[in-house]
Amino acid sequence: MRVAVVWALFPLLLAPSLACPKECTCNSNTKVVDCRGRGLYDIPRRLHPDTQELYLQDNRIRGLGSMAFRDIPLVRILDLSNNSISTISPTALLGLRTLQRLSLAHNSLRELDKRLLGPVRSLSHLDLSHNSLGSLPTAIGEGLRNVSHLGLAHNRFIRLERSLLENLEHINSITLRGNPWRCDCQLIGLKLWLETYLFKGGAVDEILCTQPDEMKNRDLQKIPYQLFHTCMTTSYHYLFANIQHLESDRLLRGHAHGNHPSGHTHHVTMGDSGGGGGGGNVPECEAKQKQRPVNLRHAIATVIITGVVCGIVCLMMLAAAVYGCAYAAIMAKYQRELKKNEELAAAQGADHATADEKEPLENAIA
Repeated sequence: MRVAVVWALFPLLLAPSLACPKECTCNSNTKVVDCRGRGLYDIPRRLHPDTQELYLQDNRIRGLGSMAFRDIPLVRILDLSNNSISTISPTALLGLRTLQRLSLAHNSLRELDKRLLGPVRSLSHLDLSHNSLGSLPTAIGEGLRNVSHLGLAHNRFIRLERSLLENLEHINSITLRGNPWRCDCQLIGLKLWLETYLFKGGAVDEILCTQPDEMKNRDLQKIPYQLFHTCMTTSYHYLFANIQHLESDRLLRGHAHGNHPSGHTHHVTMGDSGGGGGGGNVPECEAKQKQRPVNLRHAIATVIITGVVCGIVCLMMLAAAVYGCAYAAIMAKYQRELKKNEELAAAQGADHATADEKEPLENAIA
């Protein structure tokens, strides 16, 4: 009987040792597994299924295979920063429905599959900084709808598609510095999106242009719209982005007016770059209208000045036309009088000649 009881309890006694890999440190109370700086080449096995936080930074992991974290479906925080990850299976995160924070910073990623974030609907913090990413697939934006912080700093982005950015419905912090931004007509979509994003209270770091040469080391946010005027007639990207910007601005203002009956406005406060933030309710009577973006004020001033100049030019052209018509009328009248005088003088000359011819003839007869 005692032997049977021992054998029945043996798996329970052995479970804690099997639930924590020997390379890691596990805390059963906080459900945190710490595997930092252990020289790991792969994701450790035999992790406890109740694990909620897994720290794998500062290792030598090179890739993530399919369902790499199937042993820990309840994990909320997953840190894989400072490894050598260059490939990630499209189904690597399959099953992680409660994942909230994912860090893949300081790796060797060149691209991400559009299906990678599909299974993750609760993700609020994504850090992809310090990689070699040159673009993000537009379809990956579906997995970014609930993200409040997105780190894209120090990659190889030269542009970001407006359609991808529009999926960031809850974003309040984004890092974009350290990328070789090409500030041409194809980047106007990002600039217009930033205007709306900052107007709503979002936070962003600097976006320094590297191309073309005349805009090198200039912050995209501080470049006036006037320098992109050539895009109006030569770039489809500018036209399409401008239409989207106007539409989003209209919807934003309509949403703001639609919230008046509630009696409160929602105010977003920013934390550090980690994406922390908070909110509060402010009575509507105390809400102040936000100042228009500087570039928008510059654009309005430019339109007004252009209208005044065009009006002055039109008045000058009208005055020149009136003067020209008056001058032409005076010259025509002068020419008519001159011709009339010439004809009159010619007629008088002919009469004198006839009189001179008759006078000798009469004298001869006499």
